[in-house]
Amino acid sequence: MLKTRIAVLVSGGGTNLQALIDAQARGENPYGEIALVIADKPEAYALERAKKAGIPTAVVSKKESASQEAFEAAMRCKLAEYAIDLIVLAGFLCILSEDFTKAYPERIINVHPSLIPAFCGKGYYGLRVHQAALDYGVKVTGATVHFVNEIPDGGRIILQKAVAIEPDDTPQTLQKRVMELAEWQILPQAVALVSQKIQGEKR
Repeated sequence: MLKTRIAVLVSGGGTNLQALIDAQARGENPYGEIALVIADKPEAYALERAKKAGIPTAVVSKKESASQEAFEAAMRCKLAEYAIDLIVLAGFLCILSEDFTKAYPERIINVHPSLIPAFCGKGYYGLRVHQAALDYGVKVTGATVHFVNEIPDGGRIILQKAVAIEPDDTPQTLQKRVMELAEWQILPQAVALVSQKIQGEKR
């Protein structure tokens, strides 16, 4: 049975990518394999993580592209070159256009560090999400894995996991706990679920 071929798109350190690599090494996704890691910055440490795991890498720089269209066209070329079935956004900080997302319906997934629909959408990324949760005074936050469409954080939810907020939390401590207790657990699970569905369609 042909495995679902996965591309992981990254912008930074790649901790979520590492969670996917580790889950794959433990055999937790028998339906898919990470076939490519694309970074939008050549200095992204996630590229080193991919190389250590023997995964092919590519850099497609938005900054060096003439336009959003050129950036996305270069990305689509790479995805086609590696026959990618599923795209995983793992700390990828570029917003993708409607043209791009429509080309891969329910084939792009993202992990977001809150319980959508809370603290999501344009401008909510990184520590900003956790600061917003603390400012609002919620007692529970968490992470969501969802399909990507033209609305930032607007696609159908695949999995969610809640994490309690502690009285002395800072955005940094909360970010770490949400990553460890939610993101690194539900992202590999969601990738396996969607990989299985795509593998079934490839039969």
